Amino acid sequence: MKIAMIGLGKMGANMTQRLIEHGHQVVAFDLSEEARAAAAAFGAEPAATLDEVAAKLTAPRVAWVMVPAGNATNSTITTLAGLFESGDVIIDGGNSNYKETAPLVATLATQGIALVDAGTSGGIWGLKEGYCLMVGGTKEAVTIAEPVFLDLAPEGGYAHVGPAGAGHFVKMIHNGIEYGMMQAYAEGFEIMSEAPEFDLDLHEIAAIWRYGSVVRSWLLELAERALRPESGFDQIEGVVADSGEGRWTVEEAIDRGVSAPVISSALFARFASQKKDAFGMRLVSALRNQFGGHAFTTADGSQGGETFTPK
Repeated sequence: MKIAMIGLGKMGANMTQRLIEHGHQVVAFDLSEEARAAAAAFGAEPAATLDEVAAKLTAPRVAWVMVPAGNATNSTITTLAGLFESGDVIIDGGNSNYKETAPLVATLATQGIALVDAGTSGGIWGLKEGYCLMVGGTKEAVTIAEPVFLDLAPEGGYAHVGPAGAGHFVKMIHNGIEYGMMQAYAEGFEIMSEAPEFDLDLHEIAAIWRYGSVVRSWLLELAERALRPESGFDQIEGVVADSGEGRWTVEEAIDRGVSAPVISSALFARFASQKKDAFGMRLVSALRNQFGGHAFTTADGSQGGETFTPK
């Protein structure tokens, strides 16, 4: 089928290539002329404007929006809707907040245009391995775009999970679980790294855990790659950003009265990593010194053992 890909970043470009390899025609749009040219090089039909996108598609038009979540996605969808006609379909494949989907669905429905939300997981490996797709929307709209979903996903990796908004909701929870899994691996390997008496080879341990272990997973496979001697792991700083999905998952747990201590803890650990000299940890150090005379570290890196009295 013919589809437009709006946004040719790492995932959008790879998805475009995978679709072309599976026999689909793709109209490729990005603000970057270089990105459009790169897509054209592997068979996409470039479009320099959204007006061109609409003109190059045939009814029912289908466009996949793969741009950063928030205003960029919402404004792109709104603009496309102004160029599309009744019966056309727009897919939001980014990490959008599911709560923002409902008003867009209602607005587009007045024009007879369907909005489908496709939670998309696979990252930079999706071109080769395929993308797990969690799709929300009406049965009619999803059916129109289903050939694309089936070819983007590996066998068994696609499902129409529910009405509009369900795809983004499930992907949000997916990312929250991802936070917790990564944090568990990180904590376990850090504990082992602090056991010099055993002279552990952490890369070897990650490698053997991939076979037969109950903690094996794709994330563990990626950990094994990251811990290879030639990977440059020692050059990576321990600062971890949060994309928003973890926050939304924790907020959802609070709103629904669900206990989610692992995901919450993983989110807070990311917050802590983003502050090199966090005030809170400085206060903990000062308090330990005040009540127990524990040593503290000053700004110049020296150690203090006597009780610190703030001036």
